[in-house]
Amino acid sequence: MTKTKKGEVVTELAELFEGASGVYSIDFTGLNVASTLKLRRAFRNAGVTYRVAKNTLVRRALSDKGGYEDVTARLIGQSGIAIGYDDPAAPARVLKEFIDPKAEFPKLNFAVIDGQIFESKALAELASMPSRMELLGSIVGSINAPASGIVGAINAVMRDLGSVIEEVARSKEAA
Repeated sequence: MTKTKKGEVVTELAELFEGASGVYSIDFTGLNVASTLKLRRAFRNAGVTYRVAKNTLVRRALSDKGGYEDVTARLIGQSGIAIGYDDPAAPARVLKEFIDPKAEFPKLNFAVIDGQIFESKALAELASMPSRMELLGSIVGSINAPASGIVGAINAVMRDLGSVIEEVARSKEAA
């Protein structure tokens, strides 16, 4: 690989890291071609960007981006980088479904979500995180709950008032 090509790869990776909310380093050593293609397809379907590059180039791109100094030494083996933008836990969900508990690979080296570093043991935790849309939905539901409660209470008062008026009318007719 020429020096120019390496510079282009570093620039491309740095641009990918720019808007990332979650960056995952995956060791895919020992993964066959069919499994690698299946993993790439799963990432693509989940809206996750996945790139494979030499660790030295990834280190350069991470140092150019800044904020990743604590993880650059953890890039070992054959590393793939999965990047989540809107949903930082999307790569973790794909990996959790993809990784066979009996097999050793692929495995998560580390994840960086909003500046916080997670070890490979935290994959199940990361995968169980709700997506951004699920969080927004629950917030909207929480905000909407008191309003719907008020509407229900007003409707109940109106219904009860209607019942009282109806009973008074019946009692006047009977009398």
